[in-house]
Amino acid sequence: MTSKQPATELDARYSSALNPRPGARDVTATDWSEVQDRLRTAEVFWITTVRPDGRLHVTPLIAAWHDGALHFSTGTGEQKAKNLAGDPRCALTTGRDTLAGGLDVVVEGTAERVTDPARQDEVIAAFEEQYGEHITSPSGVFHGFGATIRTGDDLLYAVRPGTAYGFGHDGQAFSHTRYTF
Repeated sequence: MTSKQPATELDARYSSALNPRPGARDVTATDWSEVQDRLRTAEVFWITTVRPDGRLHVTPLIAAWHDGALHFSTGTGEQKAKNLAGDPRCALTTGRDTLAGGLDVVVEGTAERVTDPARQDEVIAAFEEQYGEHITSPSGVFHGFGATIRTGDDLLYAVRPGTAYGFGHDGQAFSHTRYTF
């Protein structure tokens, strides 16, 4: 399945388009394909979930973009698993920690468990492609990742974007693009 193409809108309130700085007059919306490329190459993501009492829980994790969704895993007893059991809405973010350049991405959606073994294998292959030796090498940080999903020791989730945002920045030029699915 290919990724659904979203409605794309440059939000000029937060972009250099309405308040141009030198070199930023031609700011345009970031193409969805560029966001997908970023999701395929990022190594660190942050997930935000909601605790039963309404407080937010934010933690880093690895995620893989596959078949129009971001996928991640978590142990059955971890806080994010407990939170998602009560409220599956979440946001995943990735980007850079600098204003000098780059693209920061936010994906908002609903986490759904992936339990079909064939689909799990597809997603595990996507993780292996994205993270390489971190997962495939016996000395890799996440070695055994696929096995823990297959045995059910880790839960695999998919988040299809409901809304996503791309925050492009290159020195003085900023763009804020909203993608609605």
